[in-house]
Amino acid sequence: MRTVRTLIVDDERYAREELAYLLGKFSSIQLVGEAENGEAAVLKTLQLQPDVVFLDVEMPKMNGLEAAKSLVELKKVPLIIFATAYPQFAAEAFRINAVDYLVKPYDEEQLKQTIDRIEKVLFPAMPVDSSGMLGKLAVEADGEINYLLPQEILYMYRDEKVTKIITHTQEYEVRTTLKELESRLEPFSFFRIHKGYLVNLMYVSRLTPWFNGAYQLELEGLDTKLSVSRNYVKDLRQRLEL
Repeated sequence: MRTVRTLIVDDERYAREELAYLLGKFSSIQLVGEAENGEAAVLKTLQLQPDVVFLDVEMPKMNGLEAAKSLVELKKVPLIIFATAYPQFAAEAFRINAVDYLVKPYDEEQLKQTIDRIEKVLFPAMPVDSSGMLGKLAVEADGEINYLLPQEILYMYRDEKVTKIITHTQEYEVRTTLKELESRLEPFSFFRIHKGYLVNLMYVSRLTPWFNGAYQLELEGLDTKLSVSRNYVKDLRQRLEL
């Protein structure tokens, strides 16, 4: 069974114990450590290399939001789940690309949804092509070649002479054109919503009317809203809706 290496960060021992108990009910969760403040969270993340960090917001020395900003600068960025008694920080949390935001006291059904979302990101279904080989997208960054499963990609867009590929944890730049990437990813659930944007339909959570027939699109776990050109709205809805 694939496991999710998990770090719990909270300045209150009881809160850490409660969350550890609730997470222990999920067979995929492997608790690898705990930390009591933001500074310790960054150090433990470097040492333990967790897949996921459950992060409180209000803590001494370095609070959770500050710690999260440090975590997303690491070479291996963990998924970040904020777990706090303060709902007012949610907007800022999602600007840091948090995967979810749990409010204390924890609701077990909401926690289950969070674990499902984590597993969906970390262990996406891996379709095989007709030759039986895994199809992965090769992305060069800092002299390394990263191989991305299409299901890891949230969206991509053209920015001057490069294409930027956005996942839950990383942003990559490639010289490949958006048109070529769209062609390569045709067997998967990608859709062009604008001449400069290609999104993964798996993660679409909301469409909101904007102006002149255009819409704004929201993706799971992201605060960013993407513009859908009115020329693409009808086809997008046909692809999305049962």
